[in-house]
Amino acid sequence: MPITAPDYSRYFTDGTSFACGRDMTGTLSAVRVGELALSTGQVVACDPFVYLGSGDVEPFTVAVEPGRYAVDAAVATLVRPGAEPESRPHTRVAAVRLVIRDVEVAGWELALLPGQDPAELGEEEYFGYGVDAGTGCFYDASAENAFPGTQEEKGAVWAAMESVGHGPYVFMAQGEDGHNLAGFTSGWGDGSYPTWIGRAADGSVACFLTDFFVVPHESESESETETGAGAGAETEVQAP
Repeated sequence: MPITAPDYSRYFTDGTSFACGRDMTGTLSAVRVGELALSTGQVVACDPFVYLGSGDVEPFTVAVEPGRYAVDAAVATLVRPGAEPESRPHTRVAAVRLVIRDVEVAGWELALLPGQDPAELGEEEYFGYGVDAGTGCFYDASAENAFPGTQEEKGAVWAAMESVGHGPYVFMAQGEDGHNLAGFTSGWGDGSYPTWIGRAADGSVACFLTDFFVVPHESESESETETGAGAGAETEVQAP
């Protein structure tokens, strides 16, 4: 069966700890990235430095009411037990969620693009967006052309990214005509990452969440314990 969602609520609970491979432990904390303007309610997730403004990405098939919504990042601070403290903590963005309703999530489903069918997925496969520049983002579909110069290494997105200084790299970029974008580094870097839709008990959309696989899923953790493998179990991926 396709990959299943873990309990993401703990990702955004400060102090949640987890084992990361054989020799590292992580502690999670929630960081507010900012407030995203969705003027149409059509959500796009992609690597902005590769796809923003290219016309090659589409919004997810599930849309929400237009409005302004909070974006939170689950940031993992990683340490090796017994090692000397580092002057700058080793942090990774484990997951990011776009909060539509601040309610408990009753169930998760993969966020899909037009033409994607979960029935076509094999064992442990998923639909995800490709990252080739180590960064992901959320923005409204109407903001596709609001950030000129992004693919030429200039403009608002690059400036916002560079203003962070050092990790955790989460930022808001202000584009043209009132549009904005929430950006964040993608876990361990390049790859393909699934976005999930969390639904409330009444079926309404509670959030969109992208998982960057910094926190091993339960099956991966068990496999690492048994085999001694490092973090990040190999998974077949379906990406647009």
